Amino acid sequence: MSGRFATLSFERSVAAPVSALWSAWTAPAARALWAAPAPSVTIEWLEADTRVGGREVSLCKTAGEPAIRCEVGWLVLQADVLSVNSEIVSVDGVPQSAALVTADLTPVGGGSRIAVTVQLSSLAEDMEAGYRQGFGAGMDNLADVAARTMVLRRVIRAPRAVVWGAWMNPETLPLWWGPDGFSCRTQRIDLRAGGEWVFDMIAADGTVYPNHHRYGDVRPPDGFSYTLHWGENGPKHADAWASFEEQDGATAVTLAMVFNTAAEFRDAKGFGAETLGLQTLGKLARFVGET
Repeated sequence: MSGRFATLSFERSVAAPVSALWSAWTAPAARALWAAPAPSVTIEWLEADTRVGGREVSLCKTAGEPAIRCEVGWLVLQADVLSVNSEIVSVDGVPQSAALVTADLTPVGGGSRIAVTVQLSSLAEDMEAGYRQGFGAGMDNLADVAARTMVLRRVIRAPRAVVWGAWMNPETLPLWWGPDGFSCRTQRIDLRAGGEWVFDMIAADGTVYPNHHRYGDVRPPDGFSYTLHWGENGPKHADAWASFEEQDGATAVTLAMVFNTAAEFRDAKGFGAETLGLQTLGKLARFVGET
């Protein structure tokens, strides 16, 4: 086999801050949105744990062809800067390739850039052409997803268990959720994986905004994912996730969302969604008695 070893390079400029690019590159909920290289391909996620020592396992499925299993192992994660992961691809239990993937992220003006280097070893047949095609399409998808990703971060001076408990408790979440001046009126709430929260957000002037959150993966006390809908069973407008990291006795909270379309992202930016979201995290901090 002539092409057993190859070093491949991919670069993309992204119309998003590096924090959004990092979240789109590493967060399982975002990776699920851009990983498929073509509309004819579906990805089934078996495992997703983005932390050093964690792994991600998925099946890439195309009609009429055997499923391709991809196992990622996270080796280095330096937020907003660098990631390194291993990647093993197999079909029917037979390894097809092994690779080391390094991603460098840099801010560029109001946007950012990602440079990915893949050091590839083909094990069963020459995989270089497939990697070039698959990674290239994935990087295009990544740039699109990152450009409609909004990331909110706040360090809350309270233990992670306390912050998680205030968020993922059906009795307490409605007490603080929403920007300043807003209150919540709950119809149904179940914060487990596969659960939902159907509620109205009520502004200070009495305007009612129907909401429906559907919960996906829930990993206490690390984080969870959910989708946001315009009212009960209404159209989805964003995929979202929250993560909680211990930081010297405090908790670094990240709340991020990928809007369905670029237009919805622009609309959210236009009405001040970032400021309103940070107000929500501020209410959480006050609720847990930030010290």
